[in-house]
Amino acid sequence: MEQVRSAVQIRMALKVDAAAVASVLAAAFVEYRLSYTQEGFAATALSRDKIEIRMNEGPMWVALYDEAIVGAVAAVSKGAALYVRGMGIVPAARGKGIGELLLEHVENLACVQSYKRMILSTTPFLIRAIKLYEQFGFVRSSEGPFDLFGTPLFTMVKDLT
Repeated sequence: MEQVRSAVQIRMALKVDAAAVASVLAAAFVEYRLSYTQEGFAATALSRDKIEIRMNEGPMWVALYDEAIVGAVAAVSKGAALYVRGMGIVPAARGKGIGELLLEHVENLACVQSYKRMILSTTPFLIRAIKLYEQFGFVRSSEGPFDLFGTPLFTMVKDLT
């Protein structure tokens, strides 16, 4: 696993990466499409144009493996918290530690910029992602939001103090 992780490169996303990031999100979530409402899925598997807008709202990282973008994550400031959003990894690249590497980059930024915590919202059917978040130190919270256009959500928090 460590050898595979060392073959993964994480870098800040560029505008030219927007279409690739949109493809990553579509591939990462298509198997769950029927668990989302139509609007919830569209808000999760963002279009290239929406990715470009998100890039203007906060930092975004991409993960490259074999020179291809296989994962992505974004973050945006929410007061004293850094909100983790839009994380996805193509199915063929799962199990290589890419999600953990992406979260490490978000957490490094959160610590450097003195955020008190990291937060994220996820759906109850993303079992692999929830397990990763828990292993990374996130715990479930009673905070909202509780749905994404009718798709159930819950919030997870990681205290950085």
